[in-house]
Amino acid sequence: MSGGNNATISMPGPGWGPGWAMLWPDAFDNFQLDIVGLLAILGEGSVAANAQVAALSNLSFLPRLMPAPQALLWPNRLVTLEPTTKATVTAVVAGNIKDHIHHVASVLLSDAEAMPKHMVRCVKISKDNRMPTTTSWSDTVLRGQPGKAKARAQTQSPLATPSVKVKAFGPLAMVTLLGCLLSITLFTLSIVFGDGMSMIASILLSLLTTLTGIGNSWTLKLPKRSAGSTPPGDTVIRYPNGSFLVIKCDEDVARELFWAPEEIDYMVSSTAAYRLISLSGTIILMLGVIALANARLELQFAWAGAYVIINAAYWVGAAVPPRLHWDFSCYTLEEQGVASGSANANFTEALWRAIMLTQSTEWVKNGNAAPRTKVWDAWLLKAEEQSQLAKEQPGKVQGPYWKDNGKVWATKEEWDAKGAWDTLNHDTNNIA
Repeated sequence: MSGGNNATISMPGPGWGPGWAMLWPDAFDNFQLDIVGLLAILGEGSVAANAQVAALSNLSFLPRLMPAPQALLWPNRLVTLEPTTKATVTAVVAGNIKDHIHHVASVLLSDAEAMPKHMVRCVKISKDNRMPTTTSWSDTVLRGQPGKAKARAQTQSPLATPSVKVKAFGPLAMVTLLGCLLSITLFTLSIVFGDGMSMIASILLSLLTTLTGIGNSWTLKLPKRSAGSTPPGDTVIRYPNGSFLVIKCDEDVARELFWAPEEIDYMVSSTAAYRLISLSGTIILMLGVIALANARLELQFAWAGAYVIINAAYWVGAAVPPRLHWDFSCYTLEEQGVASGSANANFTEALWRAIMLTQSTEWVKNGNAAPRTKVWDAWLLKAEEQSQLAKEQPGKVQGPYWKDNGKVWATKEEWDAKGAWDTLNHDTNNIA
């Protein structure tokens, strides 16, 4: 069938006979890749998945090829990290309650979300807040003058304590470096083939990532408690499937991870300045795509291949566990547990083991971890009495997630938590 523009469309004939033919480009110049510009803005989900943690790294300033850079051109930036709402958090001593876990704590304890039903896990988290020490030439000179050395120590500002940061050689760093390599390759090919439009596209689309890096660069500010004694900050996380994660820590760690919100301190603090950067980035993106659409066919093939590679890399980066992107070396995690094991047949047994690890039932009441009935109130009294008999001792920490050796909690005689509840329930109903 033909039209006024002399374009011929081959249609299937009766029984798919001789009137039908499969059409293919008969020469290289007949390939059409004008749509390659669309590849530059695909993959937004993979980019956005780790955009916040990627902006923690100085590598975000590198000019590089990146899919969907518009994913980083937000009209408004986040002021806090996104929390998870998969659990209830309760402070054992302070009584604080939250219906979500802050982002850093959620990533740090991400494997806990995979705990089977009615499992109980215990982790001791500590943080080394000692100041790093350095020795300078002037310090060496002052060693023989104790008075001056002491005066200098009192006036020096303390160095920053260790904090959470992005991994220097994590998956995101590898993806960033790959994008930089692809950008350099495309720029070089543009010069070799003498394609000015491709060269302009490589410059604009690469510098766009540097611009978004400047606009979104930030540092993580975890809250600090005022100086003084450090009370216990033990915390219990209760998951919807009836499992419990008991965190043993001091108040400093508890406040950093669970209670005070993480603060995002942007390098470009002015909202107006950021919006100007975002607007400029949007214009640069459009100009870069226009330049790319006018590149030679050979270069468009190269760009298409590069975007396929970088999109696949970003997809892999988004698919791996989030913890692989973060550097939590400032925290030390020590697995603990219950001598009788971490698995439990029912919620009552799981709750009892969580109470034994905390040696308290106040958090159960504050966090509504148990029903408010006469039977449960009586059972909680007995459970707290039994928990005071539990002692910490060396032993094997049982469970699929944990080390072979560690510290466990146990009582001299195993208390039948479910049997005690059944007895109380029977007696209460008979009295009623």
